[in-house]
Amino acid sequence: MNRGFALLAVGFAFGLALSGCNQGGFSEKTNDKKVNVFRYPIVTSPTSLDPAMVQDGDTIDAIQQVFEGLVGFSPDNKVVPILAEKWEVQDNGTSYVFSLKKDLKFSSGREVKAADFKKCFERACDPGFNSPTAATYLSDIVGVKERLAGKADEVKGYEVVDDYTIKIKIDKPRPYFLGKLTYPVTFVYDLEKLPDAKKEMATVDQMVGTGPYTFEQFVPEQILKLKANSAYHGGAPKIDGIERPVAKDAATRLQLFKNKEVDLVQLERQDIKAIEEDAELKSMLKFFNRPSVWYIGLNVDMYEPLKKREMRQAIARAIDTDNIVKNVLGGVNEKANGIVPPGVFGHRDNPKLLTYDPKAARDLMAKAGYPEGKGLPEFTITFREARPDIQLVAAQVASDLKKNLNMNVKLQTMEWRSYLEKHNKSAIPFLHMRWAADYLDAENFLSTLLASYGPENKLNYKNPAYDALTAKADVSLDEAERQKLYGEAEDLVLDDAPFIPIYFQRDAELIRPRVEGLRESVFGHLPHTTVTLK
Repeated sequence: MNRGFALLAVGFAFGLALSGCNQGGFSEKTNDKKVNVFRYPIVTSPTSLDPAMVQDGDTIDAIQQVFEGLVGFSPDNKVVPILAEKWEVQDNGTSYVFSLKKDLKFSSGREVKAADFKKCFERACDPGFNSPTAATYLSDIVGVKERLAGKADEVKGYEVVDDYTIKIKIDKPRPYFLGKLTYPVTFVYDLEKLPDAKKEMATVDQMVGTGPYTFEQFVPEQILKLKANSAYHGGAPKIDGIERPVAKDAATRLQLFKNKEVDLVQLERQDIKAIEEDAELKSMLKFFNRPSVWYIGLNVDMYEPLKKREMRQAIARAIDTDNIVKNVLGGVNEKANGIVPPGVFGHRDNPKLLTYDPKAARDLMAKAGYPEGKGLPEFTITFREARPDIQLVAAQVASDLKKNLNMNVKLQTMEWRSYLEKHNKSAIPFLHMRWAADYLDAENFLSTLLASYGPENKLNYKNPAYDALTAKADVSLDEAERQKLYGEAEDLVLDDAPFIPIYFQRDAELIRPRVEGLRESVFGHLPHTTVTLK
């Protein structure tokens, strides 16, 4: 998840003809008409407002206000019913039977029934639609893999029992399965509003969900506006709407807050020192620990030197992560001592991490066949745009590798949606990015990201011993056994070094005192059903 901020640039590349578009609203200061509108910037234009397509945390924060699924997360980080009234687990943990709430309605006014969930689910799994997240979050369900491969006409494991009952059958007992159903690809929406279900939602009138807000206007590169859904099944929101001005520049975002044009802003680490020295702003500064890890990824298929474990290990031992966390990023974040973050099942205090040791790094590089860097090609490290912290880390990594290994590393920033599309194809050889938990289980990190069968393994890492450990842990119902197996797998992959952890995420935000009723989970702000504005 890429959930969480977590956390996106140059609007919809396919040129959306969005309804209700105009040029106004971006720089309009809070006035009488805006006093009951919650305003906070988004880093770049949403990558997609289609639940079956979205895969990044910044956009998910926006669409979770409009779309919902059977279940979601509570402020205490538990999976709870949302559109389901309840569920039962049957067949030794391989079947989940959900009873829907009665009288649920889309914001269009049409009643929501079990068949709507089935149709949206089948759309996400249609190989002609090509959802980038269906395989990641739905493949445990019987028949999904066959449907995605074009070998079946429907998903047999997703069954409509009656108008208000859905039965989902999975391949094996999986203790984390319910967490996967919180991801947007499982959300329901009014398919009758889509002229072509095989195409991505293109206009706000097509984006019709059951949530506390509805999309009112989207101007790519400028603003996203939402208005309260007065008929929301959970009770009408207490505010009139939400506005998300697009502000790519960190200084611009902060200035919007200082000008009282927005109520909340996420900060870059470079801004925090000055804010802590400002008495007024310091009183509004809040920190949030997130179950997310920022890392350096080494694609083992795209640079010839990276195919050699000694070269990957050399890179891992040449990066001074202590300096990055303490000095480059100002000590706000926690140095990552492994892959699985604190608060996630499977986290350990002392994984076998390759520590910073320039001499050992040079020795390893020589063993790989590149003494003193001789014969190494020029490397390029790629990262998303509009986030200064990301660029600072990438630049420091490049500097460390030049100083300690005589590696020449260029920096390449990329527009966010383009980056994701390229990353989905495993086509970025050397990268700096983040993985944020979708649910609090090591499977979401170790298996999803790094097993050869993992749907998000974009580094092309393959190790049969690693796969055997994670595959066994994935389906075990014994917590102690799972902890042990995942621990062994984590130590193994840290030594193989395709994935170099840098830090665990800690968000810093400025929030105005007039904002009350924000609901939190470790994943981020929950939908704004209880927010009030003084």
